[in-house]
Amino acid sequence: MSRQKPFSYEEFKAIYSQVPRLVVEVVVQTENGIVLTLRKDASWNNLWHLPGGTVFYKEYIEEAIQRIAREELSIEVTKQKFIDYLEYPSEEQERGFGWSVGLAFLCVPNSPLPEYNQEGEKIQVFDHIPDNIVEEHQRLLKGLSVFK
Repeated sequence: MSRQKPFSYEEFKAIYSQVPRLVVEVVVQTENGIVLTLRKDASWNNLWHLPGGTVFYKEYIEEAIQRIAREELSIEVTKQKFIDYLEYPSEEQERGFGWSVGLAFLCVPNSPLPEYNQEGEKIQVFDHIPDNIVEEHQRLLKGLSVFK
């Protein structure tokens, strides 16, 4: 199963160089902590991050949450609540264009987590915030009671 791509990289760059990209962040909390994946993409390479991705045209937010949980974690989740929104100024530095706005939702897993996702990114549960993490995710996680 490969991740869905609604358009080519060239289309992605043309669109998101002009308007913000809406994304959802799937903040999966287990009894042992928060689930993060280790990036292998060119942007934010080798940094831990929250599973997340673009909300597609005419896709409901709940559908995007479930799709991203399946694509990035190979699991289904139950959405608990909306946590906060994130703005990604570091994204423009990483990629050279664009700036996403993310909606973060606290979720719980409905099944055990695998060790890797379909793109070969490592999946791990943290009871603390790792040093090598996307800076916007670090700020969001600092506000969660699970790390206090």
